[in-house]
Amino acid sequence: MRVFLDTNVLISAHATRGLCRDVLRLVLAEHTLITAEVVLTELERVLTTKFKMPIDVVRDVVDPLCEHHVEPRPETIGALVVRDPDDAWVLASALAARAEVLVSGDPDLLVLAETIPELHITNPRGFWDLHRRP
Repeated sequence: MRVFLDTNVLISAHATRGLCRDVLRLVLAEHTLITAEVVLTELERVLTTKFKMPIDVVRDVVDPLCEHHVEPRPETIGALVVRDPDDAWVLASALAARAEVLVSGDPDLLVLAETIPELHITNPRGFWDLHRRP
């Protein structure tokens, strides 16, 4: 399965132990990890400014993600209507990458779960439960 992980999931996966770290490991082991330039740029910014991580530590987080599918920033967001304009770029990137699932903790993206039939949008718990279903 082609799984797009949003910035907040990647931050939680690297900053804490718990579900997001388990989701990242599961995706790396059993699925195709997809992310995007817009996500990696935001990830770098948050880790250096909010978490005050040294740039070499941030590179240790970001560089391995670059070994997987990194969708370039789309030319446009098309007709996507999202409450947060930054999230429109994330959503457009996931669609351009032909992701099957977008995993995010962002309520502005999760509210769209029923409106985009070609993309299953879920939170980390929903993805975990979906994957662990018999």
